[in-house]
Amino acid sequence: MRKKYWILLSVFCGIVLLICFLIYQGVFLDNVNPETKTNELYIRQGYSVNQVIDSLAEKKILITKANLANICKILGYNDQTVKEGRYLFKAGMNNYSIVKKLRSGNQDAIKVTINNVRNIQQMCSKLSEYLLLDSTKTFEMLSDSNYLAQLGYNRDNIMTLFIPNTYEMYWNIKFEKFIQRMQSENNKFWSQNERNIKAKEQHLTEKQVYILASIVEKETNYEAERPIIAGVYLNRLNQNMKLQADPTVVFALGVTGLRRVLLAHLAYESPYNTYMVEGLPPGPIYMPSINSIDAVLNPEKHDYLFFCAKEGQDGSHSFASTLKQHSENARKYQKWLNGLK
Repeated sequence: MRKKYWILLSVFCGIVLLICFLIYQGVFLDNVNPETKTNELYIRQGYSVNQVIDSLAEKKILITKANLANICKILGYNDQTVKEGRYLFKAGMNNYSIVKKLRSGNQDAIKVTINNVRNIQQMCSKLSEYLLLDSTKTFEMLSDSNYLAQLGYNRDNIMTLFIPNTYEMYWNIKFEKFIQRMQSENNKFWSQNERNIKAKEQHLTEKQVYILASIVEKETNYEAERPIIAGVYLNRLNQNMKLQADPTVVFALGVTGLRRVLLAHLAYESPYNTYMVEGLPPGPIYMPSINSIDAVLNPEKHDYLFFCAKEGQDGSHSFASTLKQHSENARKYQKWLNGLK
């Protein structure tokens, strides 16, 4: 009788140990594949738990999806508690930590880089590559005159709200939250390094600095020259001269890849054609880099009023204070250019 008792007790203990081992294996062993190419999962609104598990498996984030559904049930992660968002899973996470993260909705931010766009439509399209924002709806909102007026902008200058940079934000951020974030970043940017004060010293608003910086940006890729070029345009503005900036003509024409601006182009009627209108155009012609914005705020002091491409292929320019000197610089460049043919 006693022997039978010990046998039964041994079997029972063995079963308990097996159950404990299976529970430990299913709950606490690492279950994130350290060799996976991507460890991020995007969960859209309306996803079920099964869709989440299947997506984790399809992306090969999991080592195995066995037992995960049971762990979800035990921890109360069901179709009603699935939360939209972008989630990262690190090597070493077990089923318990995976489900706990999903259930809490503790999603991970994404890095969003805003730069190198020609207009607001391009920016909306670029944002949709990072965020859940619909590019069409975003563009409609940023083209709505009444909405823009509430923000203190219009269709021409709304681009000046967006400071080129890389930001961390949630993938499913709502449009209004996104705009609030951009307003906050804009205010922070102009208060840093006394940029708002420097703008006033140039007798420009922050929007005007941004607009002029967009012209400087398109004039040269040679960063060392940007403060000089900014100084040229500021000198022209101070002397009530037309800016006569070729990049504004290209923007007005609405073409890309235009290699040479011809005399016929200069007569194109547009508020953006600075050969036709005085002062700054009504909005930026490109999203300038911070380097170009700072070049306008910290221009080189000189008496130059003209510049043209310099002979050579380094993309630099020759600067002049008089039209005669400028004509001579242009002649030298043309002579060099003819020699390449």
